[in-house]
Amino acid sequence: MVPLNEVATISFGTRVTKKRDAGTLYPVYGGGGATFALDEFNRENCFIVSRFGMSEECVRFVCGKFFLNDSGLTADTLDKGRLHQRFLDTYLVGMQPQIYGLGRGTAQKNLNVSAFKEMLVPLPPLEEQKRIVAVLDQAFAALDRARALVEQSRCNASEVFDNVLASVDGEQRLLGSLVTVRTGKLDANAAVENGQYPFFTCAKDVYAIDRFAFDCEAILLAGNNAVGDFNVKHYRGKFNAYQRTYVITINDTNQLIYRYLYFQLVRSLKHFKEESVGAGTKFLKLGMINGLKVSVPTAAQQQHVVTMLDTLLEKTQRLEALYIRKLAEIDELKKSLLKKTFPAS
Repeated sequence: MVPLNEVATISFGTRVTKKRDAGTLYPVYGGGGATFALDEFNRENCFIVSRFGMSEECVRFVCGKFFLNDSGLTADTLDKGRLHQRFLDTYLVGMQPQIYGLGRGTAQKNLNVSAFKEMLVPLPPLEEQKRIVAVLDQAFAALDRARALVEQSRCNASEVFDNVLASVDGEQRLLGSLVTVRTGKLDANAAVENGQYPFFTCAKDVYAIDRFAFDCEAILLAGNNAVGDFNVKHYRGKFNAYQRTYVITINDTNQLIYRYLYFQLVRSLKHFKEESVGAGTKFLKLGMINGLKVSVPTAAQQQHVVTMLDTLLEKTQRLEALYIRKLAEIDELKKSLLKKTFPAS
């Protein structure tokens, strides 16, 4: 067992001074996952460790070319005849809980880099290192294939849902001619614990508040999101809303059913993501909502579609819970393999 800084060079990433909308080639990593891209890269096929804003997933291996900002670091072997790079990468990924434990701070954990450099690394013979890596690579490849199959099953279930909506035959109408769109007035931090009324923000979770501004049936559409993954909710009753949450009410419920509109907007989320504007945070403009074209069949046809989709939604939610559990089991199996390989981790 030798200190990490005796067998590897620790390198920080490069600070990003300006985000460029045109940069779409290489994902940018640092303290967490990639949230935007640049048109240049400075790392390829290596593990990274978070320096700032550490989470429990503070170590990850990134495949392909990417840009590492100054919130992350990498370690490169000094002597490849003594320490195999893939062995070092695999070992450090297995040491993730210990590396997270080196974080300092409460509101935000920052890595104690000095302590990280002093971490002990096992140094078996080089051929043994290569053998260990080969065995783990084979096992991880099998687990990755299993994960891919589960992910494909999730996509297939989602496609069935979309195909039902795509098959609806009705008059194409601009949404703005059918609804009234308003926004909430409050800041996102207006939520209170155990409040009496729902408080809708742009988050997927629904919060609570002690006062209401709306008393009606409505569709709630998130108006901003860091990466454009907007969400839709359907609610009836008293509630309040964040100032970037769109509150959509139907002008004539004999023409358009709320639940049907909810499903149509769920289907449109991909379109909204493509149309959203902004660099650091993606926004939806009012015109994008009013200009959306929706298929409007008769009320009876809408109700038939709603009944079918609600039944399908219940089934897909059960499947989604199953898929999430399977993916978690695959991730736990990877951690277990690493723990058995490196008992110290």
